[in-house]
Amino acid sequence: MSERKMCKFYNLNVPDRRPGETPNQNNDNNDDDRNSDHPLEPYVPPHHHKLEYSYWMWFSRRPPARELSASTTGYGQALRMVGRIASVEQWWGLYLHLTRPAELPPLSDLHLFKLGIKPMWEDPANVNGGKWVVRLRKAQTGRAWEDLCMAMIGEQFMVGEEMCGIVLSIRFQEDHLAVWHRTAADADAKARVRDTLRRVLLLPASVPLEYKAHGDCLRASANHNPHNHNHQPHASHNPFLHNATDAHSSATNAHSSATNAYNSAPRAADERS
Repeated sequence: MSERKMCKFYNLNVPDRRPGETPNQNNDNNDDDRNSDHPLEPYVPPHHHKLEYSYWMWFSRRPPARELSASTTGYGQALRMVGRIASVEQWWGLYLHLTRPAELPPLSDLHLFKLGIKPMWEDPANVNGGKWVVRLRKAQTGRAWEDLCMAMIGEQFMVGEEMCGIVLSIRFQEDHLAVWHRTAADADAKARVRDTLRRVLLLPASVPLEYKAHGDCLRASANHNPHNHNHQPHASHNPFLHNATDAHSSATNAHSSATNAYNSAPRAADERS
């Protein structure tokens, strides 16, 4: 699928091609590697500030409940890969070209996960893990999501390989943020993830955090619909990615500000619900 067709399909705004740029020479029927689900490691130029881990961003849109009951393909089919990053500059190049949370339609989900880990309960890195979930007023979602992304790529959680990814879920009345980790049985890691989530988002003790083990979610999903084996409530569709070349270029130009932002990742958040 060509870049312009892909953007049109996902209802994206893509800038006009700049003079001198050539169209995609590949077959129009082939997806480019941004939409591939293979964990290809992004190339990091020597002048970039490399992250501790590489990541990929996914977008999905949950079908209405009446469609879910008849579906046999599962939520995994709704996932669309938005891009891969391995440096500070690549992160800002991607993030600055994403649709803001306030502009996403309800039942949309954004997933920022370590490269190679898919945002699905069934992924080997997730199947024995769990997630902390916080509910937010919509006015707070944009800043909270940015702060959480910066904490993720900036290794603020301090649990190393235990971290899997983070999810933003856009819903009708309120939005949800979730932090996924590998081992639900690891009480120390679970507590550290919870405490860091509170610190990064400046959540007072009165704001409840809910913990869900993925195994429990899988069993509940199987009992609810035994014909669909891929249920995953945080997998959704995609109104997203802009021209990756433009994103990369703008990120390089923003080199200095990106580095400063990375070094000061845990910024203050607004009052949470």
